[in-house]
Amino acid sequence: MSVLPRKPRAGEIVGYYQGYVDEAGEDEPLAALERGLEETAELVRELGEARGGFRYAPGKWSVRELVGHLSDGERIFAYRAFRMARGDRTPLASFDEDAYVAASGYDRRTLADLLEEFATLRRASLQLFRSFDAAAWERTGVASDKPFVVCAFPWMMLGHERHHRRVLRERYR
Repeated sequence: MSVLPRKPRAGEIVGYYQGYVDEAGEDEPLAALERGLEETAELVRELGEARGGFRYAPGKWSVRELVGHLSDGERIFAYRAFRMARGDRTPLASFDEDAYVAASGYDRRTLADLLEEFATLRRASLQLFRSFDAAAWERTGVASDKPFVVCAFPWMMLGHERHHRRVLRERYR
C-alpha cells in the first residue's frame, strides 16, 4: 500500500507555489489527480479541435498551448519530486513557462495528441508518487531558489491543473 502525501505546512513551500497548494483544496491529492485527468480531458474535448488554436486575447496561449503547458508542468514537478525524493540536494533551476510554450510547437499538434501525452505523463507521475515511502515524502530540496518538501508536489500539480481548468472554462469557452 502506498503512503499518501500530507499537505505541506507553512514555510515548506513559498510564494507562487503556495497558491497552487491552496487551489488544490483538501482532497486526497493522488485520487484527485486521477479524477482531474478525466475532467481536463472532458473539458478539452468539449471545446473541440476547431477551437484548439483559439486565444482569448492577443499574446495569450491557445487551447493547444495551454494543454501542452499542463504537460510541461507535469514533467517539471514530477522531475523535481523524483530528484528530491531520491535525496538529491542539487538546487534545481527555474523554468520560464512562456519560453517553453513558445519553443514547443504545440499549435502544430492536435488536441487529441496533446491530451494523450498529458494522460501518459499523469499516469507516470501517479506511479512515481505511489512508489514513495514516508521518508521520501519528507525529503526536501531547492528549486527555483525556493525550498520544497516532496509531499508538496502532488498538491501543487493538482492546484496547477485546477487553475488552468478554471481558465479554460472562464476564458476559452
